Amino acid sequence: MKILVSDDVSEKGVELLRRNGYDVEVQTNLDEDGLIACIGEYDGLVTRSMTHVTANVIAAAKKLKVIGRAGVGVDSIDIKAATQRGIIVVNAPESNTVAATEHTCAMIMAVTRHIPQAYNSLLAGEWDRERFTGIQLRGKTIGIVGVGRIGSRIAKRMQAMEMRTIGCDPYIPEERGKQLGVELVDLDTLLKEADYITLHTPLTKETRGMIGAAEIAKMKDGVRLINVSRGAVLDIEALAAALKSGHVAGAAIDVFPTEPLTTDINPFIGMDNVVITPHLGASTIEAQEGVSLDVAEGVMAALRGEPVPTAVNMAPIPKNVYTLIQPYFDLMERMGILGVYLSEGPMREISVEYTGKLADTEIGLLTTAVLKGALNPILQESVNFVNAPEVARTRHISVKEIKSHDAGYFLDAVTVRIKTDKGEHSLVGTLFNNTEAKIVQIDEYRVDFTPEGYLLLAPHIDQPNMIGQISTILGQAHININGMQVGKMTKAGHNIMAIAVQDDIPNDIMLKLRSIDGILGMKLIHCETQS
Repeated sequence: MKILVSDDVSEKGVELLRRNGYDVEVQTNLDEDGLIACIGEYDGLVTRSMTHVTANVIAAAKKLKVIGRAGVGVDSIDIKAATQRGIIVVNAPESNTVAATEHTCAMIMAVTRHIPQAYNSLLAGEWDRERFTGIQLRGKTIGIVGVGRIGSRIAKRMQAMEMRTIGCDPYIPEERGKQLGVELVDLDTLLKEADYITLHTPLTKETRGMIGAAEIAKMKDGVRLINVSRGAVLDIEALAAALKSGHVAGAAIDVFPTEPLTTDINPFIGMDNVVITPHLGASTIEAQEGVSLDVAEGVMAALRGEPVPTAVNMAPIPKNVYTLIQPYFDLMERMGILGVYLSEGPMREISVEYTGKLADTEIGLLTTAVLKGALNPILQESVNFVNAPEVARTRHISVKEIKSHDAGYFLDAVTVRIKTDKGEHSLVGTLFNNTEAKIVQIDEYRVDFTPEGYLLLAPHIDQPNMIGQISTILGQAHININGMQVGKMTKAGHNIMAIAVQDDIPNDIMLKLRSIDGILGMKLIHCETQS
């Protein structure tokens, strides 16, 4: 598979992709036309903030399966267009957290003690201590808008500076705020009470322009404002006006609505009460290596057809939940494959029942894995963790999830039922030692086999020489049997053979097998998952 790296990212991530067998090409400084011209040949794209992946680019990306953003913000990527095409968008939200936190702290200190201005004054041959008298942080109130990964770390560091920390974040429960030592308030209260306000929100429809002239007017006289999040959450023209009037005593800004910030659009030129830096929040050696490696891991997982915890166009998965459900993904997808091969006619309903520990956690992505497995063998379009639910909906397939605490023979098990116009088939699967996928029941047959490779399922009348006849036909055709397991029906009279074979079985051999007296139906299933 081919991957295009369109921005400067750490060589560590590029090396990781190449070591894993991917053909990686680096082409930077591509505009929209340049991307459109070349993107059609790539399976993956790795970017930073300088590359704009528009709807037009995505329309031209005929093979593209994943877009990786080496960083946090994805406002340069048309997420809606990517999702509609089933393209997974992943980012690297963790690795630059410390870097952005430390840069915010540096900006707070710089705007408090006039460090850049004093430096420039000394370079100009001046010695003006009085002009650069600052204030101290101790005893001041800092308002943190967005108390997530970075905001919570800012709180910890500013508490060490003996500041009062208040925060505004609709997604943080009060109990979490208490754990962090942050008093949670609404935005209006924060604007009125804070001596320092620092912004740490993603760019969404709700946060775009959230701090404008009206909000700045509500702030204390002499407030200091810091933004190391996303440029478009703050109206920099309104901020510049407030800095000129003196209502805002100082500002420290690292991100801007339009980047790069050129002289013709920079409202802060000539102002000495503002510190600006060129989007340096994540610019440490450690952070750049970290996001490069993290996004490479996410891109590879997506290209392997696996779920990606850092995908931004799928439901987010908390780490503890992902750790619990991750071993089941392969089993779930293979159960979907088996189910669709067993079924005859168009699928009308897929239900997935979870028992044991799975009944007490978030299982939506596991159900998506079943859909991915069931839909890929019957569709020309690629079905993945992003588009599987929508593909099922457009094909009018009802999807149901059931959580049950009525454990059967296996405490932690999953039952998949697929209904068609001609009837219903069911499968029960589980994990042995939390690693080995096993199918333990098909319809009314008790079985025990690993769903992998080519699998021959042969329900038959319980009579002598059934195994011998099948083995003889396969042996004469030079088809190796890797394993065989016979399962009994819950009522006497019928059995089922699950035979693992090394290769595909030609149609003429399948006809011979189906013609054996006592065979009730025979299906060859290729259980391998698709990326």
